[in-house]
Amino acid sequence: MQLGHLAVSIGQAYRALDHRSARSAMAVQMPEDSLLATKGVAAAMADSTWRNVKAKQAGETCVRGFMADYFATPDNWDVKTSANRVLGALNGWLYAQSRQMVQGNYISSFSGLVLRGRVGHLFHMGDTLVFRLRGAEFEQLNREHTTLLGGYRYPSRALGMDPSLDIDFMEFNLKQGDIFLMTTQSVKGTLMPSDFVQLIRQYSQDLHQACDMILEKAVEKASARGYSSQNFCFQLVRVDQLPAETDNTLGEVYSSLPLPVELSEGEEVDGYRINEVLSRSQTSRIYAVTDMSSGREMVLKAPAPQLSQRRDFLAHFIMQQWLLERVQSPYVAKAVDVSRPRSCLYFLMERVHGIPLEQWCAEHPQADLKTRLDLIEQLVKAVRALHRRDVLHQRLTPDNLLVDGQGMLKLIDFAVATVPSLPDLPAPLTLVRSAGLTPYSAPEYRLGREPGPRSDQFSIAAIAYEVLCGHKPYAGQLENMQSKVDFTRLHYEPSCQYNPMIPAWMDGALRKALQPNPELRYRRLSEFIYDLKKPNPDFTAPADAPLLERNPLAFWKILSALLLILLLVTWWS
Repeated sequence: MQLGHLAVSIGQAYRALDHRSARSAMAVQMPEDSLLATKGVAAAMADSTWRNVKAKQAGETCVRGFMADYFATPDNWDVKTSANRVLGALNGWLYAQSRQMVQGNYISSFSGLVLRGRVGHLFHMGDTLVFRLRGAEFEQLNREHTTLLGGYRYPSRALGMDPSLDIDFMEFNLKQGDIFLMTTQSVKGTLMPSDFVQLIRQYSQDLHQACDMILEKAVEKASARGYSSQNFCFQLVRVDQLPAETDNTLGEVYSSLPLPVELSEGEEVDGYRINEVLSRSQTSRIYAVTDMSSGREMVLKAPAPQLSQRRDFLAHFIMQQWLLERVQSPYVAKAVDVSRPRSCLYFLMERVHGIPLEQWCAEHPQADLKTRLDLIEQLVKAVRALHRRDVLHQRLTPDNLLVDGQGMLKLIDFAVATVPSLPDLPAPLTLVRSAGLTPYSAPEYRLGREPGPRSDQFSIAAIAYEVLCGHKPYAGQLENMQSKVDFTRLHYEPSCQYNPMIPAWMDGALRKALQPNPELRYRRLSEFIYDLKKPNPDFTAPADAPLLERNPLAFWKILSALLLILLLVTWWS
């Protein structure tokens, strides 16, 4: 199949005895146009262990995750940077999921092959196998990483096995006619190198048929030798045509893009007219723009000109677009992918028409608890979408939450969001301190301690507290806290003191999520929002407690009724 300047052909074959024994996954993705130039063609093979009850899910998650995220990386990242960061983020997620499982895990061997321009890139972890057939030479490109335990051979250095990731990387020039074979450890002991070469040569006109014949031969030999496992997975990728040596990829062009100068209303850049300057901060410039060709309204975000020498902050800026493209949620602003060439460094986002959450609260003072809780739940869903991608937001405030006319909330700013597991980026604390702390920042930022998902939880709870009762928690206290001892003296004011309609169990949920010690907060955001909507017995006042504590709403209804009766009696007497 010919795609632009680089043309490849593929073949695949897979066999598992039954659905329960399936443990391998494979895929090839061949994009078109500019994406082919910037990202190339990617092939992946993953294989988990046969004793893993989550083997099938592990392999499929690795392959799908890599394919989806690699092609969403910024254009000016090279192949190695893109793949390493994608695999680092994927490894962190897999490792976190495995730690929460009682049975099975998300550990999997993985090999990823990227062909871009005239160069091949191989990324490998575990014991999957990658071979190259070039002319008469058939060689294994990667090294298997295995460990022998109890007479069984297990993969080592695999995805999801350890919080840190050790990736084997290999870069090599491509030649027209190169054929790459990707397979799994189960083929060991069945086929010889000569078998592969013979079958690939014999069925070179149809690589799918070649894979089918390789599979048939492997099953035949496995049966003859009495192998109990007959799970086989084969994938062939052949280079049919290479681009001209003088061709430049878009990625190479974007890697040297200059920072844009200060832009003003009415000016144009790459066909986008500046309608309004939305923000000028220490790290970025944000403009409302219109695409002159389509009339579409968007938001253009560019680095601040003074960051031209700060490579770490520029790397973080470039990563923001990738974060937006990875996170799929109706409550998170989306990145806009426009394939036209760029003359300077920026990215585009959808334009969200709405008002800041703080303004919405001021304009809707009579909104009931149900409406306010609905906005809080939307915020939780937005942040959970980030956390599922191992992203910390770190700067949740009412100002970066917009509410539209239908009451839908959307998170729009990601200036200090980060993936802690990715290398070569500013540390989370460095990003937050560069932007400055807010009244919604978790105490650990002030103490200089490593933040985590529960730090975002604190910010959500602080916003929820303000939305529900109109005041900030710990108002006037956080700013003066400098040590752990200081934080033990924080005094929590119950939200029901400001809004009598808030029941004690709802305030209990807020109090727990606003604990100065992150270990005392909720383990998951889903638990927090559940307790905000449903009474938790742990936060319910005892039966002998005053009615005002047990049910403030009922108390005020009864009091209002009594006052009305007294008024009527006074009027009639």
